[in-house]
Amino acid sequence: MIKKFRKKPVVIEAEQFIPFEDDMGKLVSNVSKVYKNALSPTDWAIKTLEGEYHVTVNDWIITGVKGEKYPCKPDIFEKTYDEVLDDSND
Repeated sequence: MIKKFRKKPVVIEAEQFIPFEDDMGKLVSNVSKVYKNALSPTDWAIKTLEGEYHVTVNDWIITGVKGEKYPCKPDIFEKTYDEVLDDSND
């Protein structure tokens, strides 16, 4: 029998991935360049509990309930999360 479930409301922290060459290390934790060769970065990746995942500009980097990081595409993020303007109850 198939049952329906509703995701528990959990407040998460997230930051949008917008890399700046001179400030990258400070912008988003766990994101690193992936190199095809030593001269040209070709991609960005983030280490997660499940392994390394591809990250593109404007992806959201979410901090999970256990402090883990993982990427989320902007369209999925928009459908899944609403901004918390007042988190005094959390």
